[in-house]
Amino acid sequence: MQPLQEKLQQIGFTEYEAKTYLALLKEYPATGYQISKNSGVPRSMVYEVLSRLHARGAVLETIEGRATYYRPLAPEILIERHQENLKALINDLKPALTQLYTTFTDDRAWSLTDQGAIYSYCQQMLTEVKKEVYLVLNDDALSQLAPTLEKLSQRSIDLNILLTGNQSLPFGSTTHHPPLESELQGLTNTLLVLADDQELLVGDISEESRATITSNKNLILIARQFVWMEFFTQRVYAKLGSDFLNLLDPEDRKIFESIEQLNHLEEKNK
Repeated sequence: MQPLQEKLQQIGFTEYEAKTYLALLKEYPATGYQISKNSGVPRSMVYEVLSRLHARGAVLETIEGRATYYRPLAPEILIERHQENLKALINDLKPALTQLYTTFTDDRAWSLTDQGAIYSYCQQMLTEVKKEVYLVLNDDALSQLAPTLEKLSQRSIDLNILLTGNQSLPFGSTTHHPPLESELQGLTNTLLVLADDQELLVGDISEESRATITSNKNLILIARQFVWMEFFTQRVYAKLGSDFLNLLDPEDRKIFESIEQLNHLEEKNK
């Protein structure tokens, strides 16, 4: 399926309607016979399809002698109309659906797939934060959530952010997880959001994104402790200084050296 045809179908066109509209964009004015030939829509169906599109204002028609000709509605107008209709539909749906929905908490672990849906859930969690939040973010997650986090900082929300990528934030309490350890432990795609010790989202942000959401107090305790310990380790390391590295085993030293390399890179980019 062609990408444009697929996208038209996603906004409400049928397969034949999408093919017809795309064919008209390439060549118009055109008769039903020409459109059928150019689009691959069967001739027995093309006039019914054109009739539906004309009724919705997606195509224009004119009669010349015994022939009917068609042209497409300009894409700019078509898309603008769909945006307006979709916005009106969403504005009607949101309060109606919200009225039906009852929130509750339990100890179950709920799974959520699709990267966009996961980020949207995170945004909602952050919007409702009242006191503090603990996060583990890679560069992609940071880019997605940074505007919301900045608003939280302006509300004096306690932000504790463990970063597993190269980017930084100018607000909140932030520290970088050792890059080498992130790779060794498979944390480079990890996303963690803990809001007010009430709800936890932890998952993998990749091509096949999947997250787990829970209000289980035991799991929340483990997640909070994980982030807190990383901050604690970084604070201790900063006090001990580089001489501390000489006391470590080679494998452990490599992990802390990766922090130094990241710090040098940050200083260089300032």
